[in-house]
Amino acid sequence: MAGLFTYLPKDVLFLLKEAGRHILRRPVVGVACAARTPDGKWVLIRRGDTGTWGLPGGTLEWGETLQTALSRELEEEAGIVEHSEPIVCGVYSDPDRDPRFHAVTIVVRCDVAPPSKGPINSLEILEIRAFSEDELPAELALRQKDMFEQARTGKATGATLE
Repeated sequence: MAGLFTYLPKDVLFLLKEAGRHILRRPVVGVACAARTPDGKWVLIRRGDTGTWGLPGGTLEWGETLQTALSRELEEEAGIVEHSEPIVCGVYSDPDRDPRFHAVTIVVRCDVAPPSKGPINSLEILEIRAFSEDELPAELALRQKDMFEQARTGKATGATLE
């Protein structure tokens, strides 16, 4: 049975995994990162599904720690291969935040090396860009604006546990 999956294209496996999450109807755990480069710019990714800018990150895979997931997602989505120890800035669990599934998202902030390569899956991530403070988009994908503001400023947004 395992051999069957080795012959499927990576994008097909991704879609099967997403469908499995919907079928199981359980919250998934993810990590999103407010990633800051040495020159003070914030790294955001432009999503393929919505075309909007958002924080790099994603869901944990089976047997993975948050630290491992963070490193994997930063490399896969943002081309970042070096980062400092992350600082947890918030935990978000509003079931309506992400229309694809119910996600519990741990938001972290860390210093990162500038992106050194493109995204692994160009269908999922269209673009990677480092924004200065005055260039930041007004809105972020999947209602991530409050997540980003809390991580960026280091101040609580006044929100309670969602």
